[in-house]
Amino acid sequence: METSMAYCSRSILLPKHSTSLASPPSLSPSFSSKSLKSSSLFGEPLRASKRSSLKVSKTKSSSLVTRCAIGDSLEEFLTKATTDKGLIRVMMCMGEALRTIAFKVRTASCGGTACVNSFGDEQLAVDMLANNLLFEALTYSHFCKYACSEEVPELQDMGGPAEGGFSVAFDPLDGSSIVDTNFTVGTIFGVWPGDKLTGVRGRDQVAAAMGIYGPRATYVLALKDVPGTHEFLLLDEGKWQHVKDTTEIGEGKLFSPGNLRATFDNPDYDKLIQYYIKEKYTLRYTGGMVPDVNQIIVKEKGIFTNVTSPTSKAKLRLLFEVAPLGFLIEKAGGYSSDGTQSVLDKVINNLDDRTQVAYGSKNEIIRFEKTLYGSSRLEEAVPVGALA
Repeated sequence: METSMAYCSRSILLPKHSTSLASPPSLSPSFSSKSLKSSSLFGEPLRASKRSSLKVSKTKSSSLVTRCAIGDSLEEFLTKATTDKGLIRVMMCMGEALRTIAFKVRTASCGGTACVNSFGDEQLAVDMLANNLLFEALTYSHFCKYACSEEVPELQDMGGPAEGGFSVAFDPLDGSSIVDTNFTVGTIFGVWPGDKLTGVRGRDQVAAAMGIYGPRATYVLALKDVPGTHEFLLLDEGKWQHVKDTTEIGEGKLFSPGNLRATFDNPDYDKLIQYYIKEKYTLRYTGGMVPDVNQIIVKEKGIFTNVTSPTSKAKLRLLFEVAPLGFLIEKAGGYSSDGTQSVLDKVINNLDDRTQVAYGSKNEIIRFEKTLYGSSRLEEAVPVGALA
């Protein structure tokens, strides 16, 4: 397919610039760019493609009418969904990185305490390899101003514009410690407009996504101005194909309880867990946040919890994990909570801010808030039962 932007090989979009990749300016000392090679994403040099017009339908009020359809490629979906070419470029470049990470995870050699794979001429742990690939993709996008990784929790200047550009925060490989057991792992990222990643809220994101590397490799994304959360499947030929839309999270007895050690000295969390058991909920918990949250979107029901206690403090980072996943869940028609408010309303004051969290259907979040704090900010639709 032709496009107004340049491609890398296998029809994955990358910007029309020199094939040599310069190190991003003003990087902190903790970030090494020596392994960022122009061919490391795909093994072949960039190639330009021809220009074509972007076809968009508009109503009489000139509002964008998306014509996204199941079966669309990632590029087709994005060009129908938004006219922001910078955002399209960022999401396409990240999609290419996710495709490569999926392959690297699948072919990782695990032994001792680490799983490694090749990156250029080096052998790197798969989480750092994923970290480098994502920084490289954002550099190539030329629309990312700042990027920040859970592995490198310092702002990195990617060289893109502050005005009209984006800042991206990501967890490169959530669940990297369970790669050797062959459990599903994934990448999480959120996209904010401009040049700020602090003093912002999750609700300010213009896009968020996760890559899921399991029996299938999928790219699940949501855009601020497009209804729903959308799943793309990685095909054998290396292309992302639109396979599912989720616009509603319904009720269903499926629970995924994280940080169960907190039940030892948080009696309210213990009461909630006992309710799930008494009511014969199905336990689906892998120990990986990405697959456990993704199943809510795919199954369109259930709840994920990760609660703190006096001796079991919050571990999940608001910027890198909680806010992007909250965006995906709420765009899919679900709800999120830190116990008293949506996680999307929490201000990110520091890059390392941490929080407890629950994601799920409306009534499950009501139950979560009422059991832990005695009341819920959400209107109660049906009796929730946990406090009976």
